[in-house]
Amino acid sequence: MIRPPAILLLFVMFLILSTCMNVKGAPRKIQVTDFGKTKEGEAVSRYVLTNERGMEAVVINYGAALVSLKIPDRAGKAEDIVLGYDSLEGYELDKSYFGATIGRYGNRIAGGQFTLGRTVYQLPKNDGPNCLHGGTRGFNKRTWTAKDRSRADAEVLELNYTSQDGEEGFPGTLKVQVTYTLPLATNELRIEYSATTDKETVVNLTNHSYFNLTAAATHDILNHQLVLHALQFTPVDSTLIPTGELRAVGGDPFDFRKATAIGARIGQENEQLKFGHGYDHNWVLDRTADGSLRPAAEVFEPTSGRVLEVLTTEPGIQFYSGNFLDGTVRGKGGQLYAYRTGLCLETQHFPDSPNHANFPSTLLKPGQTYRSATVFRFSTRK
Repeated sequence: MIRPPAILLLFVMFLILSTCMNVKGAPRKIQVTDFGKTKEGEAVSRYVLTNERGMEAVVINYGAALVSLKIPDRAGKAEDIVLGYDSLEGYELDKSYFGATIGRYGNRIAGGQFTLGRTVYQLPKNDGPNCLHGGTRGFNKRTWTAKDRSRADAEVLELNYTSQDGEEGFPGTLKVQVTYTLPLATNELRIEYSATTDKETVVNLTNHSYFNLTAAATHDILNHQLVLHALQFTPVDSTLIPTGELRAVGGDPFDFRKATAIGARIGQENEQLKFGHGYDHNWVLDRTADGSLRPAAEVFEPTSGRVLEVLTTEPGIQFYSGNFLDGTVRGKGGQLYAYRTGLCLETQHFPDSPNHANFPSTLLKPGQTYRSATVFRFSTRK
């Protein structure tokens, strides 16, 4: 007969063994809760990814959107650094693209029109005379299918969506996959994109998170220190369509090769700043020969000590300084998002690339696979 102390000892050993097996090989599991139903009756869920360094990323399958991102400051206090909403209704009504996956084509296409072969494709004009972020109902307004692909070393959320031929005017049935990966041991969020098509089409996917590293949307982002690893940017016309020029930076408000406060030159008399109402431009990144990740941007916020590094495989990055936030949008906790209280760093191909032969191509053909990756890496600085 096994005496009670022996039974207790066996139970403790079992717990220790189970824990060791969990650490070494068992996959993690993402926490899932309901987030409501869309007006069409589609169920939307909230997925919470966490790691062992105090970082938490929350994603919903509506718009494959990043709705919350908690990052420790220099004192170790984890706070939410992205703008967004507390409810699904907020995202359904949203016009700012908070945290959303953008597609089929991120950024603008002139006149909402492009040509493939001998066929001219007409898209919705939802931004003055142009098409913006995929049209009237882009990927940000679609419900995606989610799967937990977590591993022992990371929590991984895979989201899938099939965009039908002719959706928003784009040709080809496009099968899209977006994967959010949060490693257990490092404070970085990796977003990977892939897509295939059955007909020639154009693709340009990105994430549209608004960051405020103070974690307080009552503060603007003008004191954030920005570095952009770019020697050129693409000037735009008055409707924010690139002219086709690749203009060198240097001695002007668009030179962020050294850390500079976003607000330091944003008010200068400059035609490009006037067109964008501030910064709303694409910077040209140096691409590696093998298409691997390389540094694109770095942001430092002095009061919290938080640092955001952006690495990407994409050829460009759109820096947007929140110029169209006007205090009328009510976000998390009822907070009104005022002028320039969030900044976007959208890794991408260039705006209007289908209409500029000298820009990197966004053409995707049957048999090819579109692939892109971006990493948001976080740390602190004294």
